[in-house]
Amino acid sequence: MNTKFQKLVFAIFILAGLFSCQKSESVAAEYESAAMTVDSTSVQNDKVSYAASQKILDKKFVKTAEVSMEVKDVYEATVHIENALKNLGGFVTKSELQSQVIGEETYNTSDQNAVLLRKFNSYNKMQVRVPSEKLGAFLNAINDRKLFLNTRIISAEDVTNNAKIAELELKKINKTGEVISQMKTNEKKANLTEENEEKNNTQQIENLNLADNIKYSTVDIYIKEPKVRIAEIAITNTQFYDNKYQVNFFYEAKSSLLNGFYFVQKFFVFLLNFWPLFVGILIVIYFVKYNLTTLMFPKKISKSENIEK
Repeated sequence: MNTKFQKLVFAIFILAGLFSCQKSESVAAEYESAAMTVDSTSVQNDKVSYAASQKILDKKFVKTAEVSMEVKDVYEATVHIENALKNLGGFVTKSELQSQVIGEETYNTSDQNAVLLRKFNSYNKMQVRVPSEKLGAFLNAINDRKLFLNTRIISAEDVTNNAKIAELELKKINKTGEVISQMKTNEKKANLTEENEEKNNTQQIENLNLADNIKYSTVDIYIKEPKVRIAEIAITNTQFYDNKYQVNFFYEAKSSLLNGFYFVQKFFVFLLNFWPLFVGILIVIYFVKYNLTTLMFPKKISKSENIEK
């Protein structure tokens, strides 16, 4: 009897051990599955921000983004961004690709040829519009060209109430228009009709702008190259030609003589403009000289004149 009881107890322990091992393995498997789910979600959220791709029932968002990053080649990255935008149904509103020259040096390679080495940095300031539901995919696409991400700012403004208020305001304006139309035709009715139409037009424009901002997200992008680049530009050796035609003795001597002759002519022509002044000066000199001579050397009276007297 005791032997049968011992065997039964032993069998129960074995079954309990097996059940507990299976349960622990099941819990471990569930934990690993949950961990894998969390990891994949984290990776997905790291690639595409939730703020850029979020969709909530009965909510409307105006989404904007600002991205500043360093890329290997600004021109190539610009083309990549434009192509990604085209594939997603977006468009470019501004693209200012510029190169900032840091320094340049010219090296003569022959009598006629030279090379201009120019150090520069390229950057581009872009503003694009992309369908809001594809904002996350667009940010993920341009992220492929980054060497270093400086900043990425994503905003999602909840404009659900604004859209409802705009809709109610438009209904109110339309109802006011119906009331005005039932009034008697007079000057007051004309003024009220004009004011109501202006309000209607303004409200419709605001509704269109709001709907457009909800449909398309605005993204400001600034990309630049982290290091200085060098451009080799083939140019003409200007120093050779400057030296070649710098001095021509006979031509320069002839030109100098002619210039001197023309200068003397112009000088005398210039002096002729003052001939009345020169004549006046000569007259003054003459009279002054005559008076001085008379005073200093008076005329002597002859002896015959004295005898007659």
